[in-house]
Amino acid sequence: MQRSDFAGRDFLTLLDFTPDEVSYILEVAGRLKQEHRQRSLQPPLPGRTAAMIFEKASTRTRTSFHAACTHLGIASFYMRPDELQLSRGEPVKDTARVIDRYCDLLFIRTFSQEIVEEFALYMHHPVINALTDEFHPCQALADLLTIREKKGDWKGLKVAYAGDVWNVCHSLMVASAMFGMDIYVARPPGYEPIPRAVEGARRLAADSGSRVVLTSNLDEAVEGADVVYANTWHSMGGPEKSREQRIQDFAPYQVNEGVFVRAAPDAIFMHCLPGYRGEEMTDGVIEGPHSAVFDQAENRMHTEAAVVYLVVE
Repeated sequence: MQRSDFAGRDFLTLLDFTPDEVSYILEVAGRLKQEHRQRSLQPPLPGRTAAMIFEKASTRTRTSFHAACTHLGIASFYMRPDELQLSRGEPVKDTARVIDRYCDLLFIRTFSQEIVEEFALYMHHPVINALTDEFHPCQALADLLTIREKKGDWKGLKVAYAGDVWNVCHSLMVASAMFGMDIYVARPPGYEPIPRAVEGARRLAADSGSRVVLTSNLDEAVEGADVVYANTWHSMGGPEKSREQRIQDFAPYQVNEGVFVRAAPDAIFMHCLPGYRGEEMTDGVIEGPHSAVFDQAENRMHTEAAVVYLVVE
């Protein structure tokens, strides 16, 4: 596999890529990470431009994309949604075709997956999904790289996920199944992942020999887990329920010291952030010796750099 296999492709969901292709992206990410840390990376894409539309709040995604572009020699700029003509009713297809004439790449963080797909339909240059309500493929890449760095391989691991069953959960399910990791999603009754994610993950699991398990029992999910992954209970998207209702419903699913002890002795703790200490996890867990959270956050930059390097022509 080589860079030309990715040139010009959109990055909208991991379901659009094969395990071999995702493995290659992570291989490139590891190399870019090493070169970045050694200060030996020579910007390979000078003169390119990247547009960024963020209709949802962001710390890690926006900053990591800006940093990744800078390391690659790409000029990136942020376009405020309230200053775009989209906010006044311009059709997505018109905005997409204009951006396509100016820029080599678009990152977009928005609500519906259909919006990202419409931009991709009308743009010749690549579109990268920086988060929708349905999927967060960039986060899943960082998760995969972090797990491999900490555990050596993916095959046969058990991942326990507790938190809102929405974009991060959907992409983590797909990523885990793709590489032979059993994933147990612990959630309250009434909170369900979207069928597209469940069905896609289970197809991949059938090929890799892994399992995708939805359970309302947190202890079952965490028991013997190699990776314990917590997420906020009130993320940007998902079924509309009040913050207070969500906190009440998810309260039994907090990852605390008493829960984490059920995991494997060498288990790692992960969280995509932002995190709410005292809700989905305790301070002792996220700040404890098993936490890989900030390595995971750093890997957002390296995996995104890899995607950008591969798809930009």
